[in-house]
Amino acid sequence: MTVALAPAGTDALPIYVLGTEDVALWAGQQNDRVRTWVEASGFKGGLGAALVIPDKEGHPEAALIGYGTPASRKRDRFALAAAMPKLAPGTYRIDSGIEEDHLEQEALGWLLASYSFDRYRDNAVERATLVTPQGVDADRVSIMAEAEFLTRDLINTPASDMGPAELESAARGLAEEHKADISVITGNALLESDFPMIHTVGRASDRAPRLIDMSWGTRGPKITLVGKGVCFDTGGLNLKPGSSMGLMKKDMGGAANVLGLAHMIMASELQVRLRVLIPAVENSVSGNSFRPQDILSSRKGLTVEINNTDAEGRLVLADALTLASEDEPNLIVSMATLTGAARVAVGPDLAPYFTDDDVAATSLDLSSRRMGDPVWRLPFHDPYESMIEPGIADLDNAPKGGFAGSITAALFLRRFVSEHDRYIHFDIYGWQPSAAPGRPKGGALQGARALFAALPDMMDL
Repeated sequence: MTVALAPAGTDALPIYVLGTEDVALWAGQQNDRVRTWVEASGFKGGLGAALVIPDKEGHPEAALIGYGTPASRKRDRFALAAAMPKLAPGTYRIDSGIEEDHLEQEALGWLLASYSFDRYRDNAVERATLVTPQGVDADRVSIMAEAEFLTRDLINTPASDMGPAELESAARGLAEEHKADISVITGNALLESDFPMIHTVGRASDRAPRLIDMSWGTRGPKITLVGKGVCFDTGGLNLKPGSSMGLMKKDMGGAANVLGLAHMIMASELQVRLRVLIPAVENSVSGNSFRPQDILSSRKGLTVEINNTDAEGRLVLADALTLASEDEPNLIVSMATLTGAARVAVGPDLAPYFTDDDVAATSLDLSSRRMGDPVWRLPFHDPYESMIEPGIADLDNAPKGGFAGSITAALFLRRFVSEHDRYIHFDIYGWQPSAAPGRPKGGALQGARALFAALPDMMDL
């Protein structure tokens, strides 16, 4: 589907965006017919409310959208997206009521609200179209919406149709679209190329594990994105209960998010040298599954004691992060649906991230608010390093005790980059548990938009 705003100047129905405190004043400035219609309709300007005003012949003349109160707007985002589905198909333009620095976010929310997952059923619904607001870069907003739709589609696809090979195919399609280079190491070739932990996690499945490596750009700083691509996670021999396995098609959400972010970077033609690494596996159960108490060797040479085969994401990321670090990029970012502990800490809506770089953190926090993409910094807390050191091996993949699970996982990953690397790790959920404005239930892009908006400041672009 086309994900775009209508060009500025397109003939459209005007929209007046009114907070609850603005309705009476606005209505009092209108003629008797309009004022009577607004009063009779009971329109109070509540967040997400919508009202079409007819002309004397009964044809649409204008539309009102409720903007709620400042307090209600703080509790959610994408106010226009809440009202858009209530408007009849047609073309609309914002005439008043949105501050200039909020227009991009609201226009993006409008586009995001048009998403439907229709691979298995025709869910397409004709939606209202928004004219590009003055001062908004229509191409930039469309690129961000396309990235979100790509990410949602990948996560929403069931594991039967989104295994390692299909994830590779999606990456190849993106590479072809943007004329990027791509190579893939598959199956036993992972051992020959020294990616032992990716191979070990994926070897039990009849769907061969692989490492996807995409690169694009010839100028500017080197940025490497690493996304966890566990296309389904049974938990391995530490088998998940059914209630915990139900959403494991989304365990490749990190990979889906870095592909969405890569699309934003490439489509916007940022002056960077981009690399995307995706270890794509399925964590299955068979006679050659890796076992609790196994000790694995990694690409970096560190040994890892396995105390839970359900903590497999950090293993495949570790080998990929080592490769990323060998190239000495200016920035490494990993994204993964890694720990339930992160959800306990911040819930499903916030994307927690870890970095030792205060400058990067400041850029991310500012862009997060501007983009309507909430993130929250958690610490690489050095005193917890001892928790991931089991004694029998260099590292423990699942420390006992249950404390600080997201932090210890992040510390584990940090061991596989150089201490000189500029490194950011996102522990995302990748899923919208219930529908919200601009965010239907299902797969979600988290943190990527905030990072995309922060890159120019963060990398001096």
